[in-house]
Amino acid sequence: MNTMTLWHITGWEFAALAFAALLVGFSKTAVSGANTVSLAVFAAVLPARASTGVLLPVLIAGDVLAVLTYRRHAHWPTLWRLFPAVAAGVVVGTLFLVWADDEIVRTSIGAILLMMAGVTVWRRRTARAVQEEPGSVTSRAGRIKARSYGVLGGFTTMVANAGGPVMSMYLLSAGFRKLGFLGTSAFFFLIVNVSKVPFSAGLGLIDGRSLLLDAALVVFVVPGAFIGKWAVNRINQRLFEQLVIAATVVGGVQLLLR
Repeated sequence: MNTMTLWHITGWEFAALAFAALLVGFSKTAVSGANTVSLAVFAAVLPARASTGVLLPVLIAGDVLAVLTYRRHAHWPTLWRLFPAVAAGVVVGTLFLVWADDEIVRTSIGAILLMMAGVTVWRRRTARAVQEEPGSVTSRAGRIKARSYGVLGGFTTMVANAGGPVMSMYLLSAGFRKLGFLGTSAFFFLIVNVSKVPFSAGLGLIDGRSLLLDAALVVFVVPGAFIGKWAVNRINQRLFEQLVIAATVVGGVQLLLR
């Protein structure tokens, strides 16, 4: 069955989804949080609620590739500290999706994208603070901080698959270097995203139709991951993050005005 006919999408729209899937792979192995652009593309091409279910398996494919690439660099004490709060955030996000209709979800995703853009700017400033005062941020990262970031990350990842910038900010503020950052975030999102599958399926966001489209899109994640692995030590990350912020703002505004 033709997935484009099934979803009533044009060739250009499928190309946009394919590019978004490639960007997922790139973000998982190079610049965490860049997939907020993918979120905006999926929500613009597909119905807002349905887009979260279609995007989730694509993200999981990227998570698997990231874990295979950076599995030796994960910091498990940090992960165990975050998981209980994230679980609470996922439950809250699930309850929100039960109540919200497509228009509310679209508006919420747009608002979350704009919030994530602000979070990313803050994240970059926090990263500079860590470089200037090594250990000063880590010493203040306690249970309250982990719970706050965890709940917000769980909610945003359940509602809009947009927990990347929240968790990135937490990991950077905790003083993680590049490889430790990538390895810890890879395992974090693989575990969290897989745990979201039963919730999304129960809400009807993942079904045979969404998985058929996923099968056509997941192949584009692989080259994106290889490009990310190649570029991680070569990319001008500051410029790229500026582009990601701009694209995220445009996507968020588009969803709010749609």
